[in-house]
Formats: sequence, C-alpha cells, structure tokens
Amino acid sequence: MEPRCMVLRLAAPLQSWGGQTDFNRRETLAEPTRSGVIGLLAAAQGRRRGDPIEDLLHLRLGVRVDQPGSLLRDYHTVSDFRGVPLLTAQLSAKGAQKRTQPAKHTAVTQRYYLQDAAFVAVVEGPQELLHGLTAAVRRPAFPLALGRRACVPTQPLLLTEEPSAGALWRGSLSSVLERIPWQATEAVRRVMRQRGQAPTRTRLATTVDDLEGQELRTDVPTTFAPKERSYMTRRVRRGWVEVDTGFTDGSDPHDPFALLGW
Repeated sequence: MEPRCMVLRLAAPLQSWGGQTDFNRRETLAEPTRSGVIGLLAAAQGRRRGDPIEDLLHLRLGVRVDQPGSLLRDYHTVSDFRGVPLLTAQLSAKGAQKRTQPAKHTAVTQRYYLQDAAFVAVVEGPQELLHGLTAAVRRPAFPLALGRRACVPTQPLLLTEEPSAGALWRGSLSSVLERIPWQATEAVRRVMRQRGQAPTRTRLATTVDDLEGQELRTDVPTTFAPKERSYMTRRVRRGWVEVDTGFTDGSDPHDPFALLGW
C-alpha cells in the first residue's frame, strides 16, 4: 500500500522549540523538535500529560525550513512587590519554601524565541492513526501551540494536497517534502519582489528521521507527565530539497514600486 503523510504548516509570530531550559534561561532550537510536534498532536486529540503516547512515538517526522526567522531574546526581571527576598525551590522541614541566602531581591530571566519563522512538518504513519490526527488538528480538544503555550500557530495549520483527495498526502515522507509549495509569508515574498529576487525555485534545508542518519538528537518524549518526563534519542538525516516558490518568473512586472526599491 502506498504510504500516506499528514502535513503541518508551523508558522507564527513567535515559536520556541526545546533547547536548554531552566527558570533563568530558556533557549530555543532552530527548528521544531519531535517532542514539540508530538505534544501538539497529543493536545489536539485531548490527551492529558500523563496519558500514553506510545502510538505517536512510532510516527516518522520530517521538517523543512521554509522561513528560518530570527532569534528574539525576551528579557525579564522578577521581584516580590512587598520588597521581601525571593524564595527558592527548596523546602523547609515544615514544607515552606526557603528564602534565598544571601537575600536576593531580583532575579533575571531570559526567554528565547524564533520570530517570523515558518516550517513544514511531514508526519508519516498508519493511515487510520493519521486520519484521526488530522480530524483532531481541525477541531482540537486543547489549544495548540508551537513549543510554548504562548506561541499560537497561524492558519492554515493543516495543509492538504487536493480538496478531493482528503487531508492526507500520497507518497513517502521524503517525496512529500519535495512536493509541498514554498510556505514563506507574503511579507517575505513582497520584499523579494521589491529586491528583484523572485526565483521560480528555491532550495530548502530538511531534517528527516532516519535509522542510518549520522546525527543524534535527544527529543523523543517517553511521557509528558511533569514529574516523570524523560527523553530518548533518535537518528536524523539532514538534506536539501528544491521546491516551487509560486513566482511565475524571475521578476514581478506588476509591481510598479520595485524599480524604486520600495
């Protein structure tokens, strides 16, 4: 039977995907993680943090970077409005949080995000499971997010090949990555037209699950239960694909402001 794939367009003003995380510094990787995509799908189906996710772990994932975006640092300071020292995560014998020693009245925290990025995530697996996931993404049980709850995805989130063919794409994960049109935002396209850079094809970076891959990543969750969370490794293969941009030729004759550099 010919394989089928579900295709997600992961685009938003802000995204944040894994990386080193603690209270004072929360980083982001340059592209979506397997943990983040599985978490999005589990939330769409209404699975709670302690629910089993073993069936989702067998799905294959491929990510394409259509618009890398830029790194944003969100700088915060934290203090107690009463002017008292901050508390630590340690508990006393009576179960109360201990105060910082020496007394600390202000903590600095930094959060990192990808701004104005756009990715394509292709998920390959059993058709019955994928059909259920596409239906859930269309009518999610819980709010969906791109890495963190504050990062709400823009529409469309689910991409379909043809309205008459249903939500799933025909073909293997690698072949589907090559067929999906470029998903860059209209703002990026407009700037390219103004600069006279409107190629009909573009080359995009990909990362695909591959048992023979040379790169190892630790982003496969065993559970999302807060006190039991742990991760397994997976092997991935990096590559490139060329896709259609949607530009009809190398220029835009209908833009009268392009010659002025606007």
